[in-house]
Amino acid sequence: MGHVEVQAVLGDETRTKMKAVRALVDTGATLTAIPRQLARELGIKPHAQARVKTGAGVIVMDRARAYVEIMGAGEIVPVLISDVINRVLVGVTTLEVLELEVDPVAGALRRTALLLYSLARV
Repeated sequence: MGHVEVQAVLGDETRTKMKAVRALVDTGATLTAIPRQLARELGIKPHAQARVKTGAGVIVMDRARAYVEIMGAGEIVPVLISDVINRVLVGVTTLEVLELEVDPVAGALRRTALLLYSLARV
């Protein structure tokens, strides 16, 4: 399977500023990462920092919240703001919140159900 790219819409938490972008799905990433310039353009402001494992080691990145929409499903999700990457990387947490998963055969996203595990009998 090659890379999975998707059309996404990103915006601030109030959805006042929105932008359509081409994004790369990164199943090795926990959170979605966006370039700092895009965060500034959309008014997405960091509220905390996170230690992030990368191929180059552990780095500190700003954390924020942003609206992300893919395939018609949208939610406010946690994101990382990057000074290093120059494109949007969609992480697995965003995919799961939006009820999406990678179809490795088709090389595309598909809809899925949320997971819930309970010891209680239904």
